[in-house]
Amino acid sequence: MKLGVVGLPNVGKSTLFNAITHAGAQIANYPFCTIEPNVGVVAVPDERLDKLAALYDSKKITPAFVEFVDIAGLVKGASHGEGLGNKFLSHIREVDAIVHVVRCFIDSNVTHVENSVNPARDVEIINLELILADIDTVTKAVDRAKTAAKGDKKYLLDVDVLTRLLNHLTDGKSARNFSASDEEKEIISNLFLLSAKPVIYAANISESDLGKNERDLPLVKEVEKIAEAEGSQVLVICAKVEEELSALPPEEQEMFLAEYGITESGLNRMIKKCYALLGLISYLTAGEKETRAWTIKEGTKAPQAAGKIHTDFEKGFIRAEIVPYDVLLECGNFNNAKEKGKVRSEGKDYVVKDGDVVLFRFNV
Repeated sequence: MKLGVVGLPNVGKSTLFNAITHAGAQIANYPFCTIEPNVGVVAVPDERLDKLAALYDSKKITPAFVEFVDIAGLVKGASHGEGLGNKFLSHIREVDAIVHVVRCFIDSNVTHVENSVNPARDVEIINLELILADIDTVTKAVDRAKTAAKGDKKYLLDVDVLTRLLNHLTDGKSARNFSASDEEKEIISNLFLLSAKPVIYAANISESDLGKNERDLPLVKEVEKIAEAEGSQVLVICAKVEEELSALPPEEQEMFLAEYGITESGLNRMIKKCYALLGLISYLTAGEKETRAWTIKEGTKAPQAAGKIHTDFEKGFIRAEIVPYDVLLECGNFNNAKEKGKVRSEGKDYVVKDGDVVLFRFNV
C-alpha cells in the first residue's frame, strides 16, 4: 500500500510525514521546501504478531508495511505547471490513496501560502487542481474513443461514459464521486485519474486543541462537512505532537499519550483508516522461523492469497489449513487446535478472512 501525503505548503504535511515515518523530511517555513518526494516505509502495528510469535517461539517477526510518500506542497495553477505542479501531480498518480493534510490551527509564526487559514478554501484548491489535471486526461481519452468508434461501434460505450465523466469533472466534482457500473468503472480505471483516488483528510490541529470535543473545533467541522459530502474520511491529528511522540522510546509513548488524553497514536489510527478505505485485510502465517502478516484485498480467495507469499504457492495450490487467530490463542497451539477440530481445510473458493492463521499446502 502506497499513500501520498499532500497539502498546501506549510500545513504541517512534512511534520506529519516525519512523525509517521522517522524519515527526516526537511522542514522549513517557506513554500516548496519539499521538491523530491521523500519516501518512508512504516510497519503496520499488529499486536497479534507478538502473541503468535510467543506461541511459536518465532525467531523473526515481519509485519505488513505501508509506504508513505511525502509529496511537495501544491498551489493554485499546479495543473498548469505552477509551483513545479506537473512534477508533483505525477507523484500523486503513483499512489493508491491520498492523505490530504489540512491546516486547522492558527499560528502567526507559520506563514500560509494564501495568507489566511481557511480549511474549506484550502481543500478546494487541492481538489480543483486534481480535477483540472483529470479534465485534460479525460478530454484526450474522449477524442481517442471517438476516433476508435468510427471503426468499431463497441467504443461507443467508451465515448458515452467518458463524455459523462468529463461533464462531471467540468462541474467541479471529483472522479471518485462519479456514478458508474462495473463495466464503466473498468473503462475509467485505465486512465489512473488523480481525483478518483480515495482520500483521508488529516485535520491538523494545535497542541492546545488536543483532547477537545470536535464540536468545539470549527475549523475541523469545516473539513468534516466536506468529507461527508464526498464520502471521504477525516482523521483529527496534531502533527507536532505526533512528531514528539515518534522520538520517544515505546515504553514512554503510552505515558505521553495519556498526558494528552489520547488512547492511540495518530499513526495507528491513520493506518486503520487507510486499510478500511482501500478494503485491505491481513492474514497471518506463523512458525519457528518467522511470524508474518500478509496484506491482501478483502474478498481475496485462498490461491491468490497464497500467491502473495510465492507464485509457486498459487500455481501448485492444493488446500489451505486455516484457524482463526483468536481460536488458535485459546487452543494454545496449532496441534491442539487440530485435535479439537478447530483447523479447517479449505479449497480454491475459500475467501481468506482478516486474522486467519494459514498453512498453505501446495505442489509444484
